[in-house]
Amino acid sequence: MFPASRYSCQARRCVRLLQKIKTEHATPQLYTTLHRRACSTVSTPRITTHYTIHPRDKDPRWEGVEMERFADEADVVIVGGGPAGLAAAIRLKQLANKHEKELRVCVVEKAPQIGAHTLSGACLEPSALTELIPDWKERGAPLNTPVTEDVFSILTEKYRIPVPMMPGLPMQNHGNYIVRMGNLVRWLGEQAEEVGVELYPGYAAAEVLFHEDGSVKGIATNDVGIAKDGSPKDIFERGMELHAKVTLFGEGCHGHLAKQLYKKFNLRENCEPQTYAIGLKELWMIDEKKWRPGRVEHSVGWPLDRNTYGGSFLYHLNEGEPLVALGFVVGLDYTNPYLSPFREFQRWKHHPFVAPTLEGGQRIAYGARALNEGGFQSIPKLTFPGGLLIGCSPGFMNVPKIKGTHTAMKSGMLAAEAIFPKLTAETLDSETAGLHVPEYAENLKNSWVWKELYAVRNIRPSFHNYFGLYGGMIYTGIFYWIFRGKEPWTLKHCGTDANQLKPAKECTPIEYPKPDGKISFDLLSSVALSGTNHEGDQPPHLTLKDDSIPVARNLGIYDGPEQRFCPAGVYEYVPLDTGDGMRLQINAQNCVHCKTCDIKDPSQNINWVVPEGGGGPAYNGM
Repeated sequence: MFPASRYSCQARRCVRLLQKIKTEHATPQLYTTLHRRACSTVSTPRITTHYTIHPRDKDPRWEGVEMERFADEADVVIVGGGPAGLAAAIRLKQLANKHEKELRVCVVEKAPQIGAHTLSGACLEPSALTELIPDWKERGAPLNTPVTEDVFSILTEKYRIPVPMMPGLPMQNHGNYIVRMGNLVRWLGEQAEEVGVELYPGYAAAEVLFHEDGSVKGIATNDVGIAKDGSPKDIFERGMELHAKVTLFGEGCHGHLAKQLYKKFNLRENCEPQTYAIGLKELWMIDEKKWRPGRVEHSVGWPLDRNTYGGSFLYHLNEGEPLVALGFVVGLDYTNPYLSPFREFQRWKHHPFVAPTLEGGQRIAYGARALNEGGFQSIPKLTFPGGLLIGCSPGFMNVPKIKGTHTAMKSGMLAAEAIFPKLTAETLDSETAGLHVPEYAENLKNSWVWKELYAVRNIRPSFHNYFGLYGGMIYTGIFYWIFRGKEPWTLKHCGTDANQLKPAKECTPIEYPKPDGKISFDLLSSVALSGTNHEGDQPPHLTLKDDSIPVARNLGIYDGPEQRFCPAGVYEYVPLDTGDGMRLQINAQNCVHCKTCDIKDPSQNINWVVPEGGGGPAYNGM
């Protein structure tokens, strides 16, 4: 894996054993066990200092520190101020106001302002918004760009093959709106406050609280004033506890609290593992002569090969200036560890069909976010004592439509409608201290959300065939366009995305062109446009379960794929100060909260947790 001269004798023995294991294709579990034994004498630099890995009750620096938390009570606590969480909050207060009931609804959001961490394409189907707020136009909702033109293409390296948008295909956007999702979420926050919802931006939900009977009691926000080495600062303050009769978890894709709930309540027992993609996005100011407000462009094909799922979008906004939103999506079930989603995105912009739109323009924003692609097969159990999962946390995205906001909002509304009668009943009908609302899952199954996701359930997994992209498109044409998803079978996904990477020795490195600084750009200048900022003196929120695994396994077998799948330059391998090896360096201040590392890490050693509230990207209408 590395020149032997760079290692001590002990390290060389470790490397030889790991190479032997690698060539014999040992299981990850066996590999990890043997690697720990073999490398027990090799010094590993300490990377992780977070209390979730190194408990404070075993750290003498925390002796005598006051750890009591202030607690507050609400009827409903909602984690996440995105479309689903805000829709749930608004619907609850609408019902309470209509029936003249007192109901305290609190929304906690880790971003410093509502909408500041929101990133989406986005082409919005307004059905759920219209159900929630029928007079949204009169109220000034920022839906300024109705779709006027729909273009779909298959790209080769130099050419474009147009694909007609047949009526009934999921990609058709007639009646939809191009929006800047952060602006829409900010507006939803204003509507929520108008009906009496309490919003708490800048407070990250860091911990799930439980009653003695095991039901969910509420959440605790993050502590502040912890130094980078994990010790308490003089300004240390405990987070706050928010208790509720029922807690809704709408953290978005791959929420870190939802991950804990999946395990505690075994919510994925009867569904397939979730599968994901990473979406990268830029906003550009272009030449007004090239601006076509309302035009929607999507493509598949180049620069990805036929067996790598993904595609692009380019939307012309109509907001008084020649803005376009463009982006690239790569399925995280790709197999080549040398693939870089960010650099594929930059390369795509040079295609002869794309570059002319951008030439002479100026890039003004950048961001990235993971998204759910598992669809119907990957929906977990949605309810448990004291809580519910809503929105992109469980994953209701319609993948072939490339839309999930309408389904996320509807799930929040259905949750509110199931909760309200139980909360306002004369006696709480619950066998546990935390209210259990199984009616939510039943309501969802009887809604248009369930029907919509069921109809397209086989489109994403149909791409797992010898012909890849082209086989999937043929399947979609036959079984969705003709039969509307009524085929009597349900295809399966290929397992977790983390298990799909092949060893580096089985793959060909990808040579990416250098950015030209006009259409394509380097990673760090891109991250600067995201406005990302974190308090520097705090423990890295990208935690490692074992600090030795990145070098021994990820670098040793997969040539350090986290250096490439991260869209923000958080991970890099650098030489040890002693010069006899490499170490993983985590630049946590760059993190845009996309969660890709937690999803794609082949060792499943990275655990994303919340940083101090308010930290992260500062998206302005992304």
